[in-house]
Amino acid sequence: MRLLPWSGQGGKPCYLVGDGTGYLSRVADDIECVQLGMSARLLDHATDMLADHKVTIAQLRFLVARMTEALRDVHRIAESRGARLPAPDSGHVASR
Repeated sequence: MRLLPWSGQGGKPCYLVGDGTGYLSRVADDIECVQLGMSARLLDHATDMLADHKVTIAQLRFLVARMTEALRDVHRIAESRGARLPAPDSGHVASR
């Protein structure tokens, strides 16, 4: 099952069952790509704003609100992709 990059009614997660090659999987991939691109641009904007000493509290609050949304999207993408990784070999011992 794949966690989709959007929520259902009441903010509940939406899942897709399939092999990952269908139309809905491609739509989800495209949306994830847009979300990751928006997050990258938001980070660049945040860097610029933090360097500007004339930025107002209202502008920073707006930035934090958008960054919260972007972080939520990126977290959901990471959760979805991590869940689709193959399970590690139980006989393999990880080294640090």
